[in-house]
Amino acid sequence: MKNKKTPANKAAIPHKALTAHSIPMDAPMHGRPPARFSDCEVLAILYRTDLSAIVDLLPPPLEPVNDVVMVQIGRWGDVPGMGRNTYEANIMVAARYKAGGKTVTGAYSPYFYVDNDRAMAGGREFHGQPKRFATVTLEARGDIFLAQVIANGITVFTGTMHYKARRTDFDEVCRYVNPVTNINLKIMPHIHGGYAVRQLTARDFVDMDITQCFGGTGTAEIHPHATVPMYRLPVREQIDAYYWTGAFSLIGGVVLHDYLATDSK
Repeated sequence: MKNKKTPANKAAIPHKALTAHSIPMDAPMHGRPPARFSDCEVLAILYRTDLSAIVDLLPPPLEPVNDVVMVQIGRWGDVPGMGRNTYEANIMVAARYKAGGKTVTGAYSPYFYVDNDRAMAGGREFHGQPKRFATVTLEARGDIFLAQVIANGITVFTGTMHYKARRTDFDEVCRYVNPVTNINLKIMPHIHGGYAVRQLTARDFVDMDITQCFGGTGTAEIHPHATVPMYRLPVREQIDAYYWTGAFSLIGGVVLHDYLATDSK
C-alpha cells in the first residue's frame, strides 16, 4: 500500500503536541489566554501586620511599601475554559520592584488558595501564583459578608464585613494594596533536577467594569496551620473591608526579574 502524499496546495497540519497550550494536549487543564472574568464578586479584608513579617516573605529585589495585608476572597462567576463559580483567596502585600530604571508597584502574593484544579494549574503555570487547594467560601449572612478559608477541616481564615455599609469607589479599595497588578515568584523545575524558570512576574486586571463597590468595618481572624501558614502575617490592627462586583480580563503579563539569567552573567 502506497503512502498518501500531502497535496501541494494543502499545508501540513502541526501535531497537537506543537500547538497545545497545556496538557493533556487534547483536553487542556485550563483555557488559553486571554480570559474574561464575568459575574464576579470580591470581599477584600485589610489589616496591619508586622513589617518584618512582610520583609521575610518578599523575594529580593522586592521591597515592602507598607505593613498592610489584603486578603481577597473572590468568586469568579463565569470564566471560559475554567468554569462557573470558582472561589479563590489571594493573600497580598504591597511591594515595589525597582531595577534597571524600571519601577513597578503592585500586590505580591505569598499565599494563594483555590477550590478547583483548573484555576490552580492556570495560575501556577501562567503567572507563578502559589495556588494550593482549600475550601474557600464567600456569602452574605444577615448583616455581614462572611469569607472563610478551610483546610484539613480547620478554619484557617475568617473575614467579616458590615453588609454594604457605605458606597465607595475602586480607588479606595486600592489605597493600601493594589490588587490590579499582581506580582508573583514563578518557579518551575527542570526535568534534570535543576530549574527551568525562576522569575518575578507581574500581570494586570484590564478592561475592568466595576458594577458595585462598598466599604465598611472589617475583621480578620487567622488560625495557625502548618501548610496554610497565613499565621506568618499576624493580625495586629483591623483596618477596613471592601466588597465589589464586576468583570475584568487577564491578557498576560511581563517578566520583571529573571533570576536564572542574572545568575548566568
